[in-house]
Amino acid sequence: SHTSITSGANGLGLISYYEPSNGALQVAHCSNAASTAATTATLDSPGDVGSYTSITIGADGLGLIRYFDQTNEDLKVAHCSNAACTEATITTLDSAGYVGSHTSITTGADGLGLISYYDPTNGALKVAHCSNAACTEATITTLDSPGDVGSYTSINIGADGLGLISYFDQTNEDLKVAHCSNAACTDATITTVDSAGSV
Repeated sequence: SHTSITSGANGLGLISYYEPSNGALQVAHCSNAASTAATTATLDSPGDVGSYTSITIGADGLGLIRYFDQTNEDLKVAHCSNAACTEATITTLDSAGYVGSHTSITTGADGLGLISYYDPTNGALKVAHCSNAACTEATITTLDSPGDVGSYTSINIGADGLGLISYFDQTNEDLKVAHCSNAACTDATITTVDSAGSV
């Protein structure tokens, strides 16, 4: 469950997913274009880790996976060590309270990871801009609060090279979007896109 897919630099599918039976973060690297076979690996365990996965390919051509550590209630990232992602460097990016669910990741115009996620502790939309390809460090910014906002996030890079994040405003039951003002998304313009009922 909690799956995400991208195409690697080799043109083959790379899939991150959660294995509830072992509470683990798993990855599958397709062996062919049709993905009729794949190599699988466990990247993070034990405990309950790996939910809310989202995967992208960084400027270095390797997979970067964002996920939630349920045991420690943290935002974590796994940087693949090879194209098949049989091994990875694991980093905790945000551990301030209960953070990191409802996440999405993309690669910015600067080649670095840009992650949107929900902070249930503060009911806020947050973003993390990776400081390096492995995302061992990041600049973390709260883009929208107060109230209960930021769940069900999805992030992409627009034609202007800046991040665009869609998310749910639980307090007002609205669809909102945040348009990043810079590559690190330390500031953003917030717009309500749909407010007709609970949307």
